[in-house]
Amino acid sequence: MVGRGNDLAPGMDLFSPVMLGDLELANRVVMAPLTRMRAGSSGVPNDLLVEHYAQRASIGLIITEGTYPRFESQAFVGQPGIVTDEQAAGWARVAEAVHARGGRIVMQLMHGGRVTHADVNGGRRVEAPSAIAIEGAGHTEQGKQAYPVPHALTVEEAAQVRDDFVAAARRAVAAGLDGVEVHGANGYLLHEFLSPASNQRDDVYGGSPENRARFVVEVVTAVAEAVGAGKVGLRISPEHNIQDALETDRDDVRATYGSLLDQLAPLGLAYLSILHAEPAGDLVQELRRRFGGPLVANSGFGTVTTRAEAVALIEAAHAEAVAVGRMAIANPDLVARWQGEHPENEPNPLTFYAAGAEGYTDYPTLVASPS
Repeated sequence: MVGRGNDLAPGMDLFSPVMLGDLELANRVVMAPLTRMRAGSSGVPNDLLVEHYAQRASIGLIITEGTYPRFESQAFVGQPGIVTDEQAAGWARVAEAVHARGGRIVMQLMHGGRVTHADVNGGRRVEAPSAIAIEGAGHTEQGKQAYPVPHALTVEEAAQVRDDFVAAARRAVAAGLDGVEVHGANGYLLHEFLSPASNQRDDVYGGSPENRARFVVEVVTAVAEAVGAGKVGLRISPEHNIQDALETDRDDVRATYGSLLDQLAPLGLAYLSILHAEPAGDLVQELRRRFGGPLVANSGFGTVTTRAEAVALIEAAHAEAVAVGRMAIANPDLVARWQGEHPENEPNPLTFYAAGAEGYTDYPTLVASPS
């Protein structure tokens, strides 16, 4: 693992190039995966998505919004997929547009797990590690509805889910994207396997920290074998405690995620993205060491990631790159603004999950200053 991670040489900063596996980035700003619900009922990336991502091509790496790898896994109305030929063709247009402007883009593969409803995923079953519903309600085609009790996947059914992740990764790379990010965070299916609150199985995928990590290891390993480890990242969110995927015992968290990363370290993945409130803290930095490769740090969720924080994380060598969400929504030319210390547009949360161009492709870019 020597040379894969912690490669920040003297003089490197947020705006310097970096290699994340096979991915050559012009700078260390990463656009975090951001659900925006603009793909309509077909889940096919349209002209609006093409323009949105192309506008942000100067960001070092774009990670797409969570994209469903099988129909059952769709979590949101208007979410894009990578299941059909039409969806793959739409993503090919996105990749071509981003590459035409010199950018890099990887697709986040996201199985929503129990965080969905039959009126979202086309009347299909809702899948999870255990038959435990989450509290609350989600937005469906028929309005807001309580989350249902999910179907607990059998070992054989879990193998089919793994294979669908692999097929989706192959489709994404064939469509021209630079790689994929496996979504193991934020209370969705893979995170549900990791959390002792949502995973109450008593088979090979349940009980001990090693068993709860097993399915995520299998999925990531299979995807890496299919498209090349240097094109594959993994996103995790230990202790995020969202959507009832609770992880409140630090020792268990360390054991679970430590087991996960110890097993994935030999693969040589492109990067590990960790969403955590303390990216420079002991837990994140321990997991980074155990992973042995590049870290994409992401502290934002409850708080906005600022320029000052991003600069400090890189200058202190706490990460190889920094994922940014809301500022990337509001500032398509974020890198130019941050590099020149220009004022930033403020994001409008009312349009995050709306339809149409407003709050999506209409944020202004910098006006060239008179010479």
